[in-house]
Amino acid sequence: MADQISVLIVDDIPETRDHLTKLLSFESDISVVGTAASGREAIELAEQLRPDVVLMDINMPDMDGIATTEQLATRVPTAAVVMMSVQGEADYLRRSMLAGAREFLVKPFSSDELTASIRQVYAREREKLSRIAVVPPTVAAAGAAPGREPGRLVAVFSPKGGVGRTTIAVNLAVAAAAELKRDTVLVDGAFQFGDVAVLLNLNPKSKSIADLVPELEGGGEPESLDTFVVGHSSGLRVLLAPPSPEMAELVTATAVRRVLDALRARHELVVVDCPPAFSETTLAILDAADAILAVLTLEITSIKNIRLFLEVAEQLGYEREKLVLVLNRADSTLGIRVSDVEHSIGRRIDHSIVSDGRTVVYALNRGVPFVVASRETQVAQDVIRLARAVGGVPAPAASQPAQRPAQKRSLLAWR
Repeated sequence: MADQISVLIVDDIPETRDHLTKLLSFESDISVVGTAASGREAIELAEQLRPDVVLMDINMPDMDGIATTEQLATRVPTAAVVMMSVQGEADYLRRSMLAGAREFLVKPFSSDELTASIRQVYAREREKLSRIAVVPPTVAAAGAAPGREPGRLVAVFSPKGGVGRTTIAVNLAVAAAAELKRDTVLVDGAFQFGDVAVLLNLNPKSKSIADLVPELEGGGEPESLDTFVVGHSSGLRVLLAPPSPEMAELVTATAVRRVLDALRARHELVVVDCPPAFSETTLAILDAADAILAVLTLEITSIKNIRLFLEVAEQLGYEREKLVLVLNRADSTLGIRVSDVEHSIGRRIDHSIVSDGRTVVYALNRGVPFVVASRETQVAQDVIRLARAVGGVPAPAASQPAQRPAQKRSLLAWR
């Protein structure tokens, strides 16, 4: 059969391997081509059989499923891994995603769940392979000016939505371009539901990263990047998210890395607005970033999620200095003190931004960033100060007139 999906089953328990084999034998479009009892055996068989999908148990004695998946990603990149585990904790899911797994099933699962996952993973991989080839590694280097160091990459992230992440990312990038005169590009990394175009009053139907990926795939020169990046009146350059959610599937983690490398080669500062969830593309952005601005607010759910994110970041091997904690709406009277937050998450807040709903919402509705429209407000000055810190620009000398009057200082600002 032309569309037969070849599957390799990896589990150290013989009964489980037999059970899965029997379940899949009833499916006319799925064929079990082999079984393995260990991670090492799985790698050997996968190299020989080249399966479309690998059903991988996460807990095995010699080499666990995560380590095996990492090796398969290099040695048999066409094999899509579906991870299986009796543990459904978020930590296992995130580690599996980082290793390269395409799906995560919690045991026990039904026959329908198993076959649906196999078919969905196979279909997604086929679609990606048909539309996106590997971007030539020379693309990023070719765009760099002779003797010029790559630009600084700053990712703005929060594990919870509704904390003002996109507003901060947009105003931070505009401040860097207009106030600090840095050659800056802003990337809307929320590929399904990006809002950067709305906040900057740009046409959301303009060319996006989804259009750029096939261009690079076809061997386009780095100079063609300019035709996909939209200019803003502040001097900022913007690479928009796809205009429709389904187009996000076209943007793979590999493509994101190559695009970011190419942008860093041509700009002093690259700011990426990341979605509030882990995915392959988000992890690729966070891995590549020089600094991750982790945004939180004085809400118990936001604090809890930031604490979990810090634990995951440590497991991912991120240096402590790479993570910059930004407390938004810092002077809100919500019954939680900054000292309580710092005690809960085990580290100090690095930067704070005051709450000014009237200024922020008015700027949002007009499509004009408040660091331009309301530069003298405290919220704008806090973001400009943050832009100086993450962009490596020295603060104004103390002898110069302060732009933020003393009576308007953020009560919770450390600097």
